[in-house]
Amino acid sequence: MIEFDNVSKSFWTGTQRKVILDRANLRVEIGRSLGILAPNGTGKTTIINMMAGLEKPDEGEIRRTSRVSFPLGFMGGVVNRHSGTENARYIAQLYGLDPDYVEAFVRWMCSLEEYFDMPVGTYSTGMRSRFCFALLLALDFDIYLIDEGMPNSTDAEFNRKAGSILRERLTKTTIVIVSHQPRTLEKFARSAAVLRGGKLHMFDTLEEAAQLYDYKG
Repeated sequence: MIEFDNVSKSFWTGTQRKVILDRANLRVEIGRSLGILAPNGTGKTTIINMMAGLEKPDEGEIRRTSRVSFPLGFMGGVVNRHSGTENARYIAQLYGLDPDYVEAFVRWMCSLEEYFDMPVGTYSTGMRSRFCFALLLALDFDIYLIDEGMPNSTDAEFNRKAGSILRERLTKTTIVIVSHQPRTLEKFARSAAVLRGGKLHMFDTLEEAAQLYDYKG
């Protein structure tokens, strides 16, 4: 479970204070994936980072009683000067998993061939995205955090593998996904929330949330 209890978060932009959340309440139950709809620039990534524990609220409390992933696309913990092999084994040890399994899974998933044994800092943007997503899927979490859907990849085989594994994970794990597009959430979530004016408006169905989002957007 992830629970936001009267959580507030804002940033000073240099000219004004930008409110992300204003005494927001949210509860993500295991087995009930959630989509959050929010226009660009309103704080989607900040909310996901707060769920992961990467950012702290200004006020209120965030409680986590489950194993929560780092956000899809987050490169924290990955060292650019180390190879894909070294990074995969290091992250596996951090999470108490078998380094041999994690390395083999990520190597198979990414299909980076000889680049897997080269420094991650030499990877293209697409290669880094594939590596990080594969690393995320190799680890065992109760709740997976996704910011704006699947990574953009022109590798059809990677997309096929990733899509298949995500669909399988949906049957036994929980996903929280934030996006500015309702259709991005359709594959992952049944219930949804709309972020507007620092408030999270909760709905039982994605259809209801999309109606408010389109009407107000």
